[in-house]
Amino acid sequence: MPLPRRLLPSLLALILLAGSGLESLAADRKVHFIAGPPSHGPGQHEHNAGVLLLAKCLAGVPGLKTEVTLGVWPADPAALESADAVIIFADGGPRHIALQENRLAELGRVLRKGTGLGLLHYAVEPTLAKGQTEFIAWVGGAFEINWSVNPHWDAQFKALPDHPIARGVHPFTIRDEWYFNLRFAPGLKGVTPILVAVPDASTISRPDGDHSGNPAVRGAVSRGETQTVSWAYERPDGGRGFGFTGAHYHANWANPDFRRLVLNAIVWLAHGEVPPGGVDSSPSAAELSANLDPKPAAKSAAPKKAAGK
Repeated sequence: MPLPRRLLPSLLALILLAGSGLESLAADRKVHFIAGPPSHGPGQHEHNAGVLLLAKCLAGVPGLKTEVTLGVWPADPAALESADAVIIFADGGPRHIALQENRLAELGRVLRKGTGLGLLHYAVEPTLAKGQTEFIAWVGGAFEINWSVNPHWDAQFKALPDHPIARGVHPFTIRDEWYFNLRFAPGLKGVTPILVAVPDASTISRPDGDHSGNPAVRGAVSRGETQTVSWAYERPDGGRGFGFTGAHYHANWANPDFRRLVLNAIVWLAHGEVPPGGVDSSPSAAELSANLDPKPAAKSAAPKKAAGK
């Protein structure tokens, strides 16, 4: 039986509405945050509080959903397999949460589908024996012991590139444990430096060591060479990577440019559309201090006894 003509407009409207809904659903992006276990003193390496704050700040981004795993690696592989971007904020080196058991292989399977990967602060450091090759292939760069260094210094970011991650971000200066002299993909192919600064003399004030200094880095600082401390990477498979060496200090998330840059990067990693002015967020003081790990205060030196007592 043919459909009455009077119902055709209504049917067409329903089809368009359904199509619009499917298009909206298809545009959804999911970001999965992995926070490593607590480490360092109060207000430092606040992995749990950091990812919870970033997830909260992203709540208003249309079509973007977030999931968070705190203190451990996700027990269910499906959590990562369904993600458009994975963000790891954790300690690095031999204890790196992604280097344990068979997690590198698990992460590799996820990334081969085009999933983005972001590494925050210490998480950019694998080991030479495990993870170095993968991190450079997945994110475009990594910290390398006996080559890269991790001083605390006031980095002046005087200019930002024309890149979605830099939208709405203004030049800023901030003290953090900014790593530099990193290892990048050969010829920087696919790599876009995002935060670049010239380290001052204080960054080579420590003796040489596996993280503190070496002749190559001393020469670079003495010559006033610029150093990349955050970058974007476009992988040949269409996936994206992001490295950000800051965020040692949790208080730095209060800086709007520092925060916006990372939020923009997360949206970009998931192949979302970064707003023209960047991701806007205004967390309150209470939100910035929420979810901090219960770390003991640093012990002060015992007072010296007066002579004769």
